[in-house]
Amino acid sequence: MTALSFGDLRLEVTNLDKVLYPETGTTKGQVIDYYVEIAPAMLPHIIGRPVTRNRWPNGVNEPPFFEKNLVAHAPSWISRRAIAHSDREVVYPIIENVAGLAWLGQQASLEIHVPQWTFTDEGMGPATRLVFDLDPGEGVGLTECAEVAVAVRDMVAQIGLAAFPVTSGSKGIHIYVPLDRALSPGGSSTVAKQVARNLETLHPRLVTSNMSKAVRVGKVFLDWSQNNEAKTTIAPYSMRGRKLPTAAAPRTWAEIENPDTLRHLMFDEVLERYRRDGDLLRGLDPVSDSLDKYRSMRDARKTPEPMPLRVTGKDGGNSFVIQEHHARRLHYDVRLERDGVLASWAVPKGPPTTANENHLAVRTEDHPIEYLTFAGTIPKGEYGAGVMTIWDTGTYETEKWRDDEVIVRLRGEKVTGRYALIRTQGDQWLMHFMRDQRIPEMPSPIAPMLASPGEIDRLSAGEWAFEGKWDGYRLVVEITGGRAVARSRNGNDLTDRYPVVSVIARELEGHNVVLDGEIVVRGQDGITNFGLLQQGGKTAEFVAFDVLFLDGVSLINKPWRDRRKILEAVKSLSETLQVPPLVDGDGATAHKFSQEQGWEGIIAKRRDSTYLPGKRANTWIKAKNWQSEEFVIGGWRPGAGGRSIGALLVGTPSMNGLRFAGRVGTGFTDRAMVDLINRLAPLRRDSSPFEEPLPALDAKDATWVDPMLVGEVRFTEWTSDGRMRHPAWRGLVER
Repeated sequence: MTALSFGDLRLEVTNLDKVLYPETGTTKGQVIDYYVEIAPAMLPHIIGRPVTRNRWPNGVNEPPFFEKNLVAHAPSWISRRAIAHSDREVVYPIIENVAGLAWLGQQASLEIHVPQWTFTDEGMGPATRLVFDLDPGEGVGLTECAEVAVAVRDMVAQIGLAAFPVTSGSKGIHIYVPLDRALSPGGSSTVAKQVARNLETLHPRLVTSNMSKAVRVGKVFLDWSQNNEAKTTIAPYSMRGRKLPTAAAPRTWAEIENPDTLRHLMFDEVLERYRRDGDLLRGLDPVSDSLDKYRSMRDARKTPEPMPLRVTGKDGGNSFVIQEHHARRLHYDVRLERDGVLASWAVPKGPPTTANENHLAVRTEDHPIEYLTFAGTIPKGEYGAGVMTIWDTGTYETEKWRDDEVIVRLRGEKVTGRYALIRTQGDQWLMHFMRDQRIPEMPSPIAPMLASPGEIDRLSAGEWAFEGKWDGYRLVVEITGGRAVARSRNGNDLTDRYPVVSVIARELEGHNVVLDGEIVVRGQDGITNFGLLQQGGKTAEFVAFDVLFLDGVSLINKPWRDRRKILEAVKSLSETLQVPPLVDGDGATAHKFSQEQGWEGIIAKRRDSTYLPGKRANTWIKAKNWQSEEFVIGGWRPGAGGRSIGALLVGTPSMNGLRFAGRVGTGFTDRAMVDLINRLAPLRRDSSPFEEPLPALDAKDATWVDPMLVGEVRFTEWTSDGRMRHPAWRGLVER
């Protein structure tokens, strides 16, 4: 087995010598090589679109099979999106990098098909282009298809649209038309149909828009239906699963207008044309983002600099690099990770080292995140020609970021300190070393970051990490000088209630640290048990799942992956501190594992997520194996057989009292019932606090109380009449 590396992405490939095209001896290795080299031209035309594949794992002389759904063993770094079809939900791969195309080659996906619409954040987005499939009927060929192609071009030109021809590699020609306004797939299909009908009227002896094969003899079928949202077309540059290794080849209009020698091209011919002419479809699917200027200044075929087709970095990153650039004049490029790219300044004299210096800094174009590790020689004649090396690298913290002023604290090997970048005019800035080198102080108390409820089954292991959801109390523990302060989610001091935090503080003496985690008690089965925690904190453990501050350094802006490494280092200093293990696999695997273990659920955390105090973020997602909510106690019913409480009557606050949510009759320990009676007895009242009369069965022998106490209840689901199903008491909520 061989592994190919594409930056940080690794792909295992097998059977590279396997012949997929016996007629020419073309191997799977050659197919992979083709897709890797053609990637810069091909990716813009398939990126953001669901990819379906025709696969020939045993070569083109054997039957292929069609594949929509992404296989379970696909690499975790392949993006994916789900579409709900009438009979099932299908998860499609989204191919957005060279490694993804290489994976398609490894799968012997000789034919790559995509629709004419792209995904948006909400789901299926608008069509970005039209496609006309010119399919020759019996008795006609490429010559007649070329004649119809010119007619299509001329007709769409009348409404101000361009057209791009592609010989399909099979029988006919595809004509692509980029749209100048957003159209739904249904709308684009209607426009294409009208064009086809008009051409059929103008050229009745040559063109038909009718799908019936009976009327195609001697004509070119102008298939407009490929624009339907459910239809896909062979992607430009895709190979074909035919006897010979042809490919869908972009052509010039000069070739189409002189069709005497027009033929379908082999994949190696397509590649040679790309090396010579670049992408002939570059106006079809333009990529527009903050790297547009960067790309426009460089030729990907001539410079070794990274040339991603779109922004690949993630928001929230805090890395920096300073590169020593021996171009026409020596200067230093200071680059700060921001919004998925590197905000860049050219500093001729390098970063200043004293507060008495102000060095000129020229704001340059944003650079791709891949430039963090770039070093090499840019060829003579290219923009920025010269040798570039990495002079320093590290992380930084942002104090201020405005259009005209940036203040950051750099933490590198050569450069450490607070720097200000101040714009003076246009792209002219000054870089200033700030005399005030304050150590950042962590705010206290710190409100913990909250996870958003959601589904995790489709989350990949490459982008997400998975931890158990613990059945306990959330605590933020601040440790200074060997002493601890433990605060609840609402900021209440619970230090004395849980002795374990003071033990941990003594073990970490000499370090100032803030930990976020859960105080838990485990049952005999080893599973955390909220009911046991309610009985007292002497046997409680503290499970820390995040570290926010360490020895004068704030960590909240660092990505989770870095905080996790620091947390594990802190754990090595304390025998008592618990750090939960990560669950291997993707979201679906982790969720299933949590159910098998009897856990409360799973928390998924983006590996690049920063810590957002007091905020509920979608970079942390919680998936519970059951529901739990807080309810107000409005009364209780007596129990049988000596039980002081048979069931609590609970509800949620409303304008007129409480809205009844159900009876809770399980989950109580004897100690919990005694405590509840002692707390409820002083709150007795004569009337029900619920807004409507309760059903007789629920209200029988009830003792009503003022709605003052709040408790947490676990249940499986809500019934149609707004009642909890299978509720169980978890305990009073301390406020």
